[in-house]
Amino acid sequence: MDNSGIYVGLDIGTTSIKVIVAERVKGQMNVIGVGSARSNGLSRGVIVDIDKAAETIRSAVRQAEEKASIEIKKVIAGVPANLVKIERCRGMIAVADESKEINNEDVQNVAAAALVQSLPPEREVLDVIPDEFVVDGFDGIKDPRGMVGVRLEMHGTLFTGPKTIIHNTRKALEKAGLQIEQIVIAPLALSSLVLNDGEQDFGSIIIDMGGGQTTAAVIHDHQLKYTYVDQEGGQYITKDISVVLNTSIENAEKLKRDYGYADAQQASDDELFPVDVVGQSTPEQISEQYLAEIIEARLDQIFDKVKQHLDEIRALELPGGIVLTGGVAALPGITDLAAQRFGTRVRVFTPNQMGLRHPSFDEALAVIKYQAALSEVTLLVKSALTGDTRASVALEFADTTPAPSQPAAQPKKATKKQSAPQAPQEQADPDHKGTVERVKGFFNHFFD
Repeated sequence: MDNSGIYVGLDIGTTSIKVIVAERVKGQMNVIGVGSARSNGLSRGVIVDIDKAAETIRSAVRQAEEKASIEIKKVIAGVPANLVKIERCRGMIAVADESKEINNEDVQNVAAAALVQSLPPEREVLDVIPDEFVVDGFDGIKDPRGMVGVRLEMHGTLFTGPKTIIHNTRKALEKAGLQIEQIVIAPLALSSLVLNDGEQDFGSIIIDMGGGQTTAAVIHDHQLKYTYVDQEGGQYITKDISVVLNTSIENAEKLKRDYGYADAQQASDDELFPVDVVGQSTPEQISEQYLAEIIEARLDQIFDKVKQHLDEIRALELPGGIVLTGGVAALPGITDLAAQRFGTRVRVFTPNQMGLRHPSFDEALAVIKYQAALSEVTLLVKSALTGDTRASVALEFADTTPAPSQPAAQPKKATKKQSAPQAPQEQADPDHKGTVERVKGFFNHFFD
């Protein structure tokens, strides 16, 4: 499958909204336009003022349009992991084709059957990922199309979230003159960008340190298994600096960006810089180390909360360690500080594309890569979210057309809710027995 074409990723963050336009040609993703605007109308990663958010989105989109020399109509939007629930789903149908050969429509129908869930009125299906198909009792099948059978099953992972978050996102984009091509859960997209194949397989933790919140996500067996959101982020660090140094929020943000260190041990007590203090006519001289102590105190609090929740499910035993993303991850010394607090290997992911070499661009780039990497059968499954099982999804499109996808919507039917995902049964390669035992212990504790 050649997913060539233009992809537009949108990251609606608490402190900034970013738009990235990329062109995929022969498997190569080339960024051709970037837009960024200071957020307005958001709080803790969620849109709270639709009109203000729409205006900021329009501003960021216009910048990207000018740089890419295209008109943007559709975007792939990342949504935060706030209150996301991860559930197992399964569906089963009789193959409709008289020849008993499984086709696109059968895949859509079995996906629609798997989406039949009993959801509370305030929740909505965000995404569905097929884990495997079963044809007449033969499991482990990734793509059943073309196979012969009379009974088709699909086992998958279902993600649901608050209707308010999704509605506000859709409404803001609509007011900005845009359509949603795909809604992507941010941690799920980030895993495809910041983790290699082995880290996704054996297990890793992604900690997205944004302006309004910090999100920890556990990835194992290429699946999102767990999320935790701490409602503290870069804005709290800025407020701490403002309060302690008695300076404005604007000055505090500038101090954090220009002189800030996450680890006070790495800052210098001899390096001084001026700080405009409210009520004083002349600036005060503050040391680099004193500023770092303020920043480190807040980071310690965030890391302690995240660690407490990760310890409860023994996630820190996973061999992939921790990958930090988001704007706060750009603070010098944060890797060493996080490694000390979590007691595991830590690294920061920074995109290597020109003009995007800052971890704050990770999510916007991730949703593009995630969408471009979707297989045909996954796109068919996702199309069932619209409720239109008759659609062929036009998978036989021209090579120059971007990969199709459909916006998420709540299924119309309802049955009993499924339980939490179970631990994968397969073990890793024998050369990794020690690692496997630790991973096995983690999942036995978490999923039992």
